[in-house]
Amino acid sequence: MKNLTLLSVTVLAATSGLMFQTMQAASALNWNWNYSGTGITASGTFTTNDTPNDLGFYQITGITGTRNGETITGLQPTGTSVPGNEPFIVDNLISLNTQQLTGDGFGYSTEQGNYSNPFFASFLPTPGYLEVFSAPPIVPGFENLGLEDSELPISFSATIITVPETTFILSLLILGSIGAPLALKRKKRS
Repeated sequence: MKNLTLLSVTVLAATSGLMFQTMQAASALNWNWNYSGTGITASGTFTTNDTPNDLGFYQITGITGTRNGETITGLQPTGTSVPGNEPFIVDNLISLNTQQLTGDGFGYSTEQGNYSNPFFASFLPTPGYLEVFSAPPIVPGFENLGLEDSELPISFSATIITVPETTFILSLLILGSIGAPLALKRKKRS
């Protein structure tokens, strides 16, 4: 009987060791973000990679949220311009530093075909955040802002959301499901 218990414990240890070694930690972070200005309210969540670059910036890989009640439908691809703000490209970077956005900022589209590009404007007499907003009809080029378009100062903030490590939770569930039958079996024999 001791040999069977020892064998069960050995198999459990080997199996869990293999599972822990092959499972990888989460490779993404989730953030809450928001900004506001005169006539502007936007908020939502970002998904980023989990490792900052040398300057402390994380790459934004996904976005959800709303701008003035309008649903955000997608992140502007890195290295491209939001329509109506050419040739200024977005880099989709975010940081926990005091200056959270770069001079290129991030871009997104909304359900009504509008585009937004919040960024850090270091060129202002008092550096701060701006949002370029373009709405249909969109005329290419930043010098062609129409009456429906704007470039306004905003207050911007983003924080990482603390979430439990999915690998740790999954591991606990697996160990619990393996360990419970062994404990019940042992209790019945007592």
